[in-house]
Amino acid sequence: MPKSLIIGSRGSKLAVIQAEMIASMLRAAGESVEIKTITTSGDKSDKPLAAEGGKGLFVKEIEEALLAREVDIAVHSMKDVPGVIAPGLSIVAIPMREDPRDVFLSDKFSRLGDLPAGARVGTSSPRRQAEFRDMRPDLELLPLRGNIDTRIRKLNEGRFDAIILAAAGLIRLGRQDEIREYIPVEKIIPSVGQGALAIEVRAGEKELTHKLRKICNHEETEIAVSAERAFLQTIGGDCHTALAAHAVVKGENVRITGYLHGSTDRIEGPTSEAEELGKHLALKLLHRRAR
Repeated sequence: MPKSLIIGSRGSKLAVIQAEMIASMLRAAGESVEIKTITTSGDKSDKPLAAEGGKGLFVKEIEEALLAREVDIAVHSMKDVPGVIAPGLSIVAIPMREDPRDVFLSDKFSRLGDLPAGARVGTSSPRRQAEFRDMRPDLELLPLRGNIDTRIRKLNEGRFDAIILAAAGLIRLGRQDEIREYIPVEKIIPSVGQGALAIEVRAGEKELTHKLRKICNHEETEIAVSAERAFLQTIGGDCHTALAAHAVVKGENVRITGYLHGSTDRIEGPTSEAEELGKHLALKLLHRRAR
């Protein structure tokens, strides 16, 4: 009997749903799959990620399990994956992306534009805080950590007038009815990789890589995310860097919009040059910031 493929995943409800999505794709292709949940450093702390060492805390232990051959495949939220991944590992497939936008939730207000001056908005993301300060400097931005259930509970308890979350997580949890407004990417540029999943394996696993790419990879999403991650890698941002990038494939072209500490720009070119375009946009914004 063939050995089951073991998927490593965080133990949160959303992470398990995401791992199960990949497992279902593999099972439909005739593979035997199990899911092993792993508690990461990011799951153990309620402090803002920037104070604890950054988003890599949500992948570190899973990658260690992958390198130790305790799991065969790691499934991450792409926005949690640092620009540079651990040596000996490789992201080999990116499934079709869910809605990449940020969303507005509130028990009091129907949309972002309804918030009065001084309204308390919950978000711990440096990227969201910077973009919101640019757009609405009159709002009071307060830290918000925890899983989606915890964040919404804090909203319902009256600690905030509104909170900002990623659409993808709420949709995958079946909680999209709680979204008051989808914030257009023209207003708030999403985090690099937001809405996408990363499938990671040990480098050199050729047969498994081929299988995962054939079954799980979505070419258009892969092109867009590769452009965004090239932008991230070129800037070399850490957990304190307020940066964002969102790419869209239109026919043979890819258009990338980037944000860095208050400055926004975009670039468009052939999909075959997606990574170079991401790098070029990052250098353009870095140069503007240096001036």
